[in-house]
Amino acid sequence: MPVKEFNSAYPVIDTDPHFFRVVRYFRSSDYAAWAAGTAAAPAIMLGMEKMNPVGPVRNLRLPLRVATVFGAFGGFLYAYQNSSLRFWGWTENAAEVQKDHAEMSQRLKEGKSLYGESSMPPHVANESSRNSRFAQLKFSVFPWFNFANHNNHGVDTSKYESS
Repeated sequence: MPVKEFNSAYPVIDTDPHFFRVVRYFRSSDYAAWAAGTAAAPAIMLGMEKMNPVGPVRNLRLPLRVATVFGAFGGFLYAYQNSSLRFWGWTENAAEVQKDHAEMSQRLKEGKSLYGESSMPPHVANESSRNSRFAQLKFSVFPWFNFANHNNHGVDTSKYESS
């Protein structure tokens, strides 16, 4: 099944990027969003407690820790989604395009596979890519990441051979 193509204002780097590649391409704004999400959750909880206290004496240590963990998880998902949008060409991605071209051209020069070696049969790799492609849009329902190496990335890899 062919990969759905979208009209985007920016070049598509990868329609199904590997988890570690998305994290490697985080910008400082992504880390700031992650930190803001981590800090916002307990701050919101404390603010709600100040506006409408639950009781006279209450130890908030455990609830604040839980809120911090949830905030960190939510902040990470938000940062990951922002990075993925740049891979898909849906937001500005000039820095990522240059980094991708340099990284992939170097892999070709070293004789390595562009997207890593896979021990999966082709039909399993195809199914894996169909399950994880654009999954970042469904994080609110079910967080799903691409941890599989496959060659179904929706881009023309000949652009890496020219340099």
